[in-house]
Amino acid sequence: MADLNITSIQTAKRANLLSLLTSSSTLICCALPATLVAIGSVATLTSLLSTFPQLIWVSEHKEIVFGLAAMMLLLAGYLQWQARHAPCPADPVLAQVCIKTRKQALFIYWISVMIFLIGAFFAFIAPLLI
Repeated sequence: MADLNITSIQTAKRANLLSLLTSSSTLICCALPATLVAIGSVATLTSLLSTFPQLIWVSEHKEIVFGLAAMMLLLAGYLQWQARHAPCPADPVLAQVCIKTRKQALFIYWISVMIFLIGAFFAFIAPLLI
C-alpha cells in the first residue's frame, strides 16, 4: 500500500517536471523575444535566432506549443490532486521522503503554472496592448 502511494506521488512529480519543461517552451517562444526587444537587445535576439532557427518555428506555431503545455499542466494538476492526500509510509525515513517529494512536486507544479501564464501574457495579451 505504501509503495503504491509513493509511486503515485513520484508519478505526479514526473508529470510536474514534464509540465515545467513544456511551460518553459512558452517562455522561449514568446516571452524571451519580447523581453529582448523591449530592453533593446535586438542584436542579441538576431544572434539567438541565427544560432537556433527552430525558435522561429516555435513562435509561428505558438498555439500548438501552448495547447501541449496546457494539456500537460492539466494532467500534472490532476495527478497532483490525486496524490494530495495519499498516506505516507509509517517508517519515519520514508515518511520524510514522502512529505519532501510531495512538497517538491507541488512547488514545481506552481512554478510551471506561473511560467505558462507569463508566456501566455507575452504571446496573446501583450500584442493586443501595443
